[in-house]
Amino acid sequence: MSFQLTAEQKMVRLMAKDFARKELEPTAAKRDKEEIFPMDVVKKMGELGLLGMMVPVEHGGVGAGAVSYCLALQEIAYSCASTAVTMSVANLSTEPLLKFGNEDQKAKYLFKLSQGELLGCFALTEPGAGSDPGSLSLKAENKGNYYLINGTKTFITHGQYADVVNLITRTSPEKGSKGLSAFIVEKGTPGFSIGTKEDKMGLRASNTVELLFEDCKVPKENLLGKEGLGFKIAMTALDSGRIGIASQALGITRACLDEAIRYAKQRKQFGKAISSFQAIQWMIADMATGIEAASLLTLSAAWRKDNGISFTKEASMAKLFASELANKSAYLAMQIHGGYGYLKDFKVERLYRDARATSIYEGTSEIQRIVIAREILNDQNYG
Repeated sequence: MSFQLTAEQKMVRLMAKDFARKELEPTAAKRDKEEIFPMDVVKKMGELGLLGMMVPVEHGGVGAGAVSYCLALQEIAYSCASTAVTMSVANLSTEPLLKFGNEDQKAKYLFKLSQGELLGCFALTEPGAGSDPGSLSLKAENKGNYYLINGTKTFITHGQYADVVNLITRTSPEKGSKGLSAFIVEKGTPGFSIGTKEDKMGLRASNTVELLFEDCKVPKENLLGKEGLGFKIAMTALDSGRIGIASQALGITRACLDEAIRYAKQRKQFGKAISSFQAIQWMIADMATGIEAASLLTLSAAWRKDNGISFTKEASMAKLFASELANKSAYLAMQIHGGYGYLKDFKVERLYRDARATSIYEGTSEIQRIVIAREILNDQNYG
């Protein structure tokens, strides 16, 4: 399969690249070191339409589609993987509203989220429930005109700065994954507070926190869809989210390759540039080949999404392959740099740390393999 980008898709990619190189690249290392969440940059991204890329124009987005979103996200990740996480989750937070929200909810939140006037986040993971959403324990009790929510969410991307939370809760304890429901929770709602801010190895300019709910009263009209749809809503959002993480991983890998090439051409040993040595060339060849394969997997999943074709398997394949590639490429890029790659003065040190999370969040590599195998085994076209 060959992908010929449209003029619009090429324009979106160039716009994102120009923004990333000018606004993100020069200060990415400082933000990483000091754990600075770039709210000013996020606002600019909203103005450029980067936070509502798959939202139709009538709801405040740009309606650019998933392929354009993937291309733009790669460019952001190339310069700053932390900011790419913010962009990915912000776009992910619009998905449940777009697909399951009623017209009042869309009118109240979707336009502002797409424009960057509000920042959204997605809260699924709990201290005792990560890969198994069916074991969620955060509860929402129906009290008539409102729901009373109690429990804790963890590892929530930019949760400290989010204005709106897409929250997955348990409304029917006895029904397992069928007893989950989704809610829209606004910042400042009584009983909702921010817990521990995590001190992470990488993606340090991306805020990650606990969300605490203690007798938090959420109006009944903030129920997303209906009771029992929470698991479906979460899985639908994660399918799109995995395309985003594949794109983030691709951006990191492309940066690894460019940094490796640049260094290999200027570094001399035994009287010549190390780029002339076969061992180095093979590392570069492996990275470049992987990028081509990961790009096709990611674009295939995005194309299917844009065309209304099931893409669960394809999204997991793209996420699995691209995230594993990012980790391998970060290792190779650091190896090419030798001792210098271990120093914080060099970008590859940050890339090495940032790459690691891509094979963990939005479903670990092991979970992706389970999803892929399940989809294949249930497909009558196989076997």
